[in-house]
Amino acid sequence: MKTRCFWVSDAENYIKYHDEEWGIPVYEDKILFEFLILETFQAGLSWKTILNKRENFRTAFDDFDYQKIANYSDEKYQELLQDAGIIRNKLKIKGAISNAQLFMEIQEEFGSFSNFIWNYVDGKPILNKFKSKEAVPATTSISDKISKDLKKRGFKFTGSTVMYAFMQAVGMVNDHTANCFKYSK
Repeated sequence: MKTRCFWVSDAENYIKYHDEEWGIPVYEDKILFEFLILETFQAGLSWKTILNKRENFRTAFDDFDYQKIANYSDEKYQELLQDAGIIRNKLKIKGAISNAQLFMEIQEEFGSFSNFIWNYVDGKPILNKFKSKEAVPATTSISDKISKDLKKRGFKFTGSTVMYAFMQAVGMVNDHTANCFKYSK
């Protein structure tokens, strides 16, 4: 039996997410945007809620196509507010739309969002060596910097805790605990 990180439940989608995605470095803008959307919707909620609704989000938000999302009409916004398959938070939905627009501004400025975000860790993952869940931080000085920069640019729901969770999800930090089978990979 494989030993996994402390946060992994016995739910199949949790195990699959942990084993196949979480902490694996992502450099593709489309996937980075997907995680940015999912993490911002998670603010104040459990990851389990988001993971269970992930495919609904994918459908509702046009497969996380930031170019489409950036141009959503008020009609599409109203449609999203009625979609019981996602988190129907007015501010988070508006934030997703404006964050898509700002995401593309960063792409213009840096060549890609990937260039921008990975620059915070010199282009390679930080390998942590946490032995317990108590040792894993909710924020770091790097997530503080990213949050401050994104907020200055107008991004919504990108506090330091959200950004650290994003960093973990996209592999900017490897926070698999030392006893996890994924730790050494």
